[in-house]
Amino acid sequence: MIEPHAPAPPGAPPSWAGPARLPVRQGTGRFLVLACVFVCAACGLVYELELVALASYLTGDPVTQASVVLSVMVFAMGIGSLLAKRLRRHAAAAFGALEALLALVGGCSAMALYAVFAWTGDWGGLWVCGPRWLLVAFSLAIGLLIGAEVPLLMELIQRIRRQDAGGAVADLFAADYVGALVGGLAFPFLLLPLLGQLTGAMLTGAVNAVAGGALVLGLFRRDLTRRARWLLLVANLAVLGVLATATLLVDDFERAAQEAVYGKDVRVAVQTGVREIALTGGTDGRPLDLYVDGRLRVSGRDEDRYHEALVHPAMDGPHARVLVLGGGDGLAAREVLRYSGVRRVDIVALDPAVVDLARHDPALSRLNGHVYDDARLHVSTADAFRRLRTPAPVPSYDVVIADLPDPRVTASAKLYSEEFYGLVRRVLAPGGRLVVHAGPVASRPRVFWTVEATLRAAGLRTTPYRVGGRDSGFAAGPDRTAGASRAPRDWGFVLASRGPRPALALDPRGPRPATLTDQSLRAALRAAQATRVRGLGASTLVHPRY
Repeated sequence: MIEPHAPAPPGAPPSWAGPARLPVRQGTGRFLVLACVFVCAACGLVYELELVALASYLTGDPVTQASVVLSVMVFAMGIGSLLAKRLRRHAAAAFGALEALLALVGGCSAMALYAVFAWTGDWGGLWVCGPRWLLVAFSLAIGLLIGAEVPLLMELIQRIRRQDAGGAVADLFAADYVGALVGGLAFPFLLLPLLGQLTGAMLTGAVNAVAGGALVLGLFRRDLTRRARWLLLVANLAVLGVLATATLLVDDFERAAQEAVYGKDVRVAVQTGVREIALTGGTDGRPLDLYVDGRLRVSGRDEDRYHEALVHPAMDGPHARVLVLGGGDGLAAREVLRYSGVRRVDIVALDPAVVDLARHDPALSRLNGHVYDDARLHVSTADAFRRLRTPAPVPSYDVVIADLPDPRVTASAKLYSEEFYGLVRRVLAPGGRLVVHAGPVASRPRVFWTVEATLRAAGLRTTPYRVGGRDSGFAAGPDRTAGASRAPRDWGFVLASRGPRPALALDPRGPRPATLTDQSLRAALRAAQATRVRGLGASTLVHPRY
């Protein structure tokens, strides 16, 4: 006769798990486990934020990339928790191995993603989305490993002293959430500014490996066989060796990767937070190129065509006071200051590093005509949206020039919102004009006409126009990527005014542009109108449409 078995009472230990034989008192052991939970949670969130930041840098679409990384990682954490149920019988050994693997994968993820972007980012064909799939793979792997931590740690903390499940979960999650807070704050305020993305990720991996290895080999070593202890020790030392070697080689790696992205003629490379600014050429007759976050923003081959098309139509009328939003390179201001009637030009640039290069780099300052030496020019480094919202009295401007990146590439989509254009409208003098760079027309007409619809929704009358690149074989910019076959070959602009619809013309008393005429502007107007997409809504802060 088979005797029936009564179900185990809640919180009862599994049949394979007796009390842990600890080298310290129970209270100290619980504290050490919770401290490890704290450290592992901090490291896990750093991996998560590092993937989001690097993906945003590589693709320029932070909302999509953050959604992909976070959703895939949370899904994988759930799967990892389920899979870890099978490992609870050997919780100590499994946790030690898992942390070593997580440290290796998380610590090397940034370098691996950057390497793929640098050396294969311009491949076409089936690999065109390769870097994004690799991002998903890393998010999935890291999420699986992070998710598997919680059941194993729950088992370890219950091995020290049994307690009700609710109390154990509360203690575990409290340490986990506080660690996540510390990791979330450390990433933008400590790791990125001081170490950068690559070194910061590898240091995080090293901390992760040390914390996991120390907990298991120090506190739960009696749960492991002699062979398991040696294997775990060797694995952790190997991971730390890989991370240390990669850290020592990170400068050489970055130089090689920059050459792969920008070519061998890199003169200046500056990392500011999560932005990378690079200058190539500009000497020995070679054209100057300015890259921001891996994208070509200014090219000496055709920047005159872009900046003349941006500035000169807006200068047909009063132009004593001019506001340039963006344009820290000084090239738009160069065109503005060609007009003798200009009394003051204010530049609001986000990144002081670009302004510093425009002031002091010989090639870039020569290209912008040394505009920062002109007493009429005043520059401030601030967010344009915040600057326009300032409660202090703002002077009225005859011309506002929005020399900003393509709305689909920039992280500052708010600078193409109805609210932003409403703020710009407030600072326009009667009869004043605003001109906006609205991205390429031929390849992204819906984006271009969404900008135009947003300007109209803000109460402005608009005149859209489109200017082609220098020739059909050269990709127009800014925001040109390395894949020439997919790169935009034109620029789209929208001229706007608070009053009547502004005419698209050149000031007859102003300087003569080298690449524009009244006839070419009429053709630019017709070219834009031929691509019109109707029925588009305005983009707002709470409903971005780019």
